[in-house]
Amino acid sequence: MTRHIERRVLLRGAGLATAAAGVALAAPAIAQTAPQIRWRLSSSYPKSLDTIYGAAVLLSKYVGEATDGRFTIDVFAPGEIVPGLQALDAVQNRTVELAQTALYYYIGKDPAFAPFTTLPFGLNARQQTAWLYHGGGLELQNAFLAKSNVIGFAGGNTGAQMGGWFRKEIKTLADIKGLKMRIPGMAGQVLSRLGLVPQNLAGGDIYPALEKGTIDAAEFVGPVDDEKLGFNRVAPYYYYPGWWEGGPTIHFIVNLPAWRSLPKPYQAAFEAASAYANADMLAKYDARNPAALRRLVAAGAQLRPFPTEVMDASYKENIALMAEISARNADFKTIYESMLAFRNEEYLWWQVGEYPYDGYMIRARTRG
Repeated sequence: MTRHIERRVLLRGAGLATAAAGVALAAPAIAQTAPQIRWRLSSSYPKSLDTIYGAAVLLSKYVGEATDGRFTIDVFAPGEIVPGLQALDAVQNRTVELAQTALYYYIGKDPAFAPFTTLPFGLNARQQTAWLYHGGGLELQNAFLAKSNVIGFAGGNTGAQMGGWFRKEIKTLADIKGLKMRIPGMAGQVLSRLGLVPQNLAGGDIYPALEKGTIDAAEFVGPVDDEKLGFNRVAPYYYYPGWWEGGPTIHFIVNLPAWRSLPKPYQAAFEAASAYANADMLAKYDARNPAALRRLVAAGAQLRPFPTEVMDASYKENIALMAEISARNADFKTIYESMLAFRNEEYLWWQVGEYPYDGYMIRARTRG
């Protein structure tokens, strides 16, 4: 009897010891060994554009949760630390460890920044992501960005953008000559070759410039963000497509030494959170744009496609511009040719799979 009692006590003790060991093993390993790291992220986008800015908030949320709060990222709007368009400089000199921005903002430094966001008549959103992840784009991107002491991660995509708001109707190519339009970057360079006068204005300056007639037209993003900024109240004609931004990628760029100093589990958490933000942003725009477009049209916006001759002339001038830049910039040439080859291959599939399906479904919807 005594021997049975002793055996039960021993077994109970062993069970308690095993349970205690299980509790110890259940504690996150990362919390036992990982350092506490706090980074600052400066965004190029205001909080009011919550679909884009929200991707930075998502990154911070999931990095923190994945590391049990050991790696935290504080998100700052433009101007809270540095102006929005100085995000790259701030990351380079480690004023902040990372930024949320669009790489084509920095073509003044080097036009080779642009393809990793988008180029006129470039890739659509899915193709852009496919090129970056599986077509050699990220390798080309980060080899180029290393020259600026940064590394980049795809962190969102708006999908195809709209062609912008115009105070007067565009019926022919002649109608764009002399127009003053808020359209920065390479699209502005293309249209300037056709007689348009490009203007580079921050988002908050567009509405008053349109209202006063200082500019005649402006492009920004698409229905969700354009509705928030109220452009339909001062420019009634809403054109499509935004051929200069078929699928622009928003990036998280990180100071390269800071990245290399991160523990591997933190790097993995960051990459996974960035990839989630990349997918989530496009999903939000796709979900929200239809209702926003309906509201804009109900409020008086007049949808118009760009005339074919405007599209064709822009396409022709874009090819010439890309050739000129490639001739004088070896990095751009390498990156552009990679993207161009990928685009041409992708449309072999698109014309068989994606386009016929979407085209049929659009016609079926119209028939009711």
